[in-house]
Formats: sequence, C-alpha cells, structure tokens
Amino acid sequence: MGNSRSQAGQNFCSQFLPEEQAEIDRLFDALSSETHGSDTSPRSFSLKALKNHVGEALPPEMVTRFHDGMRRVDLTGKAKGPSDNVSQGQFTVSMSRLLKGNSEEKSLVILKMISATEGPVKAREVQKFTEDLVGSVVHVLSYRQELRGWTQRRGPGPPARVQALAAQLFSEMDAQGGEKLPGPQQLDRECDRAMIEAWVFRAPLVATFLSVVIHRGFLLRSPLDLAALVPERHVDQERVFESILDVPSVIYLSSHLRREQQQRWRLLFSSELHGHSFAQLCGRITHRGPCVLLLEDHDGQVFGGFASCSWEVKPQFQGDDTCFLFSISPRMAMYTSTGYNDHYMYLNHGQQTIPNGLGMGGQHNYFGLWVDVDFGKGHSKAKPKCTTYNSPQLSAQENFSFEKMEVWAVGDASGSQQAKSNKSILDVDPEAQALLEITGRSRHSEGLRDIPEAE
Repeated sequence: MGNSRSQAGQNFCSQFLPEEQAEIDRLFDALSSETHGSDTSPRSFSLKALKNHVGEALPPEMVTRFHDGMRRVDLTGKAKGPSDNVSQGQFTVSMSRLLKGNSEEKSLVILKMISATEGPVKAREVQKFTEDLVGSVVHVLSYRQELRGWTQRRGPGPPARVQALAAQLFSEMDAQGGEKLPGPQQLDRECDRAMIEAWVFRAPLVATFLSVVIHRGFLLRSPLDLAALVPERHVDQERVFESILDVPSVIYLSSHLRREQQQRWRLLFSSELHGHSFAQLCGRITHRGPCVLLLEDHDGQVFGGFASCSWEVKPQFQGDDTCFLFSISPRMAMYTSTGYNDHYMYLNHGQQTIPNGLGMGGQHNYFGLWVDVDFGKGHSKAKPKCTTYNSPQLSAQENFSFEKMEVWAVGDASGSQQAKSNKSILDVDPEAQALLEITGRSRHSEGLRDIPEAE
C-alpha cells in the first residue's frame, strides 16, 4: 500500500496521528477497491466510487467538489493537468490539509474545490461554494440523525436560513485593502489565494463545517465534538414543539457563545406553550442564568438578544458588555456592545413613572429591542443605530406586533438558579402582588404551594 504514496503524501502524513492515518488509509483502500478491483497498477478512485461510498449522506454537488479538489492537487509541481481519478498521495494531502492544516493549507484545497482554473476565483464562485458547504452540513447532520433535538424546516428550494448563514459567512470575505465585498453588483470581483486564506482564518465556521462534512459524510471514526456546534435541545413538554430556531440559526447563535454555553439549551418560555402573558414570561426567565431571547414579528422577521446574566425584575438597567442583539431573518447579523452606555438589559413592571416591559439597548421608550408589558407588542427603535449595540431596526416595522416569542437558557443552571426559578414572579416582586390585589384579581396560586424561603 505504501509504495504508491508519493513523497508529498508521505510528508503530509506527519500531520495525522498513527491511528488517524490508519483510518485514512482504510478509507482510501475502500474507495480504490471500488474503482480498480484487484488491479495492481497505482491505485486511485473515481468520482463514481466516491459517490457510491458516500451515498445520500452528502449532496452530489458537494461530493463532486471534494473529488475535484483532491484530483487537482499537484504532487510533483510540474502541473501537467489533473487526472480523472484521485491517487493515494492526493487523497492523503487533501485530507491532511482540510482536517489538520492551517488557514493557508486549507485555502489551497478550497480553491481547487471552487474552480479548475489556477489563480483568483470570482466572488460569486466563493458564494456558491459557501452555500453548498452550509447546505451540506445541515443535510449530513439530518441524514445521520444528529440534529440533537432541533428540526430543519422543509420547503421547496434551498432553505432561506441556509442561504442567510452562507451569506453571513461570505460577508466575512474582505477585498484587497480591507474593503468589504458589497452586494450582487460586485460578485464578479476576483478573490485571490491571500483573500481566501484570510477568510478561512477570519471565519472559523468554514473550517468547522468542512470537518463536519468530511467526518459525517465519509463516516470517519475519529472523534468529532458536535456539542460545540449544535447545542442539545431540552424542552420540558410532552407535546411536539416547533421552535422559531432551526439548525442553521442555532449553529450561528451558538458560535457566538462561550464554550460552556454551547453544550445544552433549555426552553424557559414559549408563547406557544406558556401563553401570551408578560407575568408568565417574567416568572419563567428571572434568576435562570444566561439566556437567548427570540421574537418573530408579524412580518416574519426573526431577531432577539443574548442576556449574559440572570434577568431580574427591577427599575435599573442590568447586564454587562457581553450581551448582544442579533438578527436571524431575513439576514443573520450580530450586534455587540459599543461601550457608549451600560443599558444592556432592562426588565420591570408595576411602575407608574418608568416603562414596564423587557428591553435591551438604547434608552427608555427608545430601545433597540423592547417587549411591552401589553404582551404581543414591542418596538425596535434605531435612528440610525442603537447606541448600546450599534444595531439597526431589527423588526420590519418600528412598532411591531408578534405572536411567537421564546427564551432559551444556555448552559447548565447552577443550584441557586434552579432554586430561585421555583419562585413565582409574585414572590420575587411584592409590588406585583400588591398591584394584583388592588385591581381585585385573585392570586390563583395562593394556598396551593409554599413560598420558597429567602436565600
């Protein structure tokens, strides 16, 4: 087996651990045996053999990209032109670069996966590669049944959020001189190897996605930590629940969190499951640790914010500069702290002189994101940008209405958070209890449970 491996292939083998190299060799043996059978000539494998091996685990266009990228690797430096098949040296070098290489080494193979021509590629070709890559990740995780509780929305054509995540990744591509590549009119701009290398370095999800597609598409047995990519979903309900989030959007959001917050997400509140009630919202999200809040307005736009610490009902702003606002649909974007002020989070009700509701960023009556105590109404005011997060208007209309709202706790709750979560909002906020009594409404939970001891 080793005699057919070129010197270039031998050199790149050093990037694999011995057990990893043995697996790469076994995979090549399986692929080449489908092409040549018992032939004793230098072995290689064809596109047909690769497609047969992968089956339906990956979209055909991505399998073709992998085969083209591998067969175009020049092991001799003489550049005689690519062969139709992939040799063992080409396979080893390609896998080594994609799985173990640095940004420069990865970019060499990516360029060959994008185009057969040497030299720069068109921006639109990079965009199409990015869409194929994101779509392949979602496809293979669904095919291997590794969505970790999340669902993928079905529909004709490429899923909108696959395209949105691809567009966000592609937007990380810088033109020469640091200028961002603008919209569709600039898709014919040329992207050279240095730009692709800088893109792979700047957008780590590109390398992560390639690794996932190779491991799960080719069924490599070496370990792959999917928990860092897709958090495990926990919903304490018997009935089926379809989240506002799907696989591309949860991958995007999770990639901006700390590692310990990426492992496990627990549903704290859903308007679909828990009703359109601001009191229910407050009772379920206070003292529960960091969480992600999402809204879908009546125009179909999806947006929200990340609260880096527990929500509390109080008349002051709270949180810190690791909070952020984001958009999921129609485009994916992240908006982080500007340092201009500390108006990161706000949650209050039962007051007469200051606003009652939940807000993130901006100022009273002019929040970057606001959910009113009159549940189902909110606003996103930013002219031109939110001062706290530099975010634009997130909703389709400045004053919006919504039906769907969700809040997800990220990471594992501490014991104190779990204990505090058992309190009613009426226990936490005595003013809310007084307000309820003034209006003549009864406290339905009175006498049905014990109020937890103060900590």
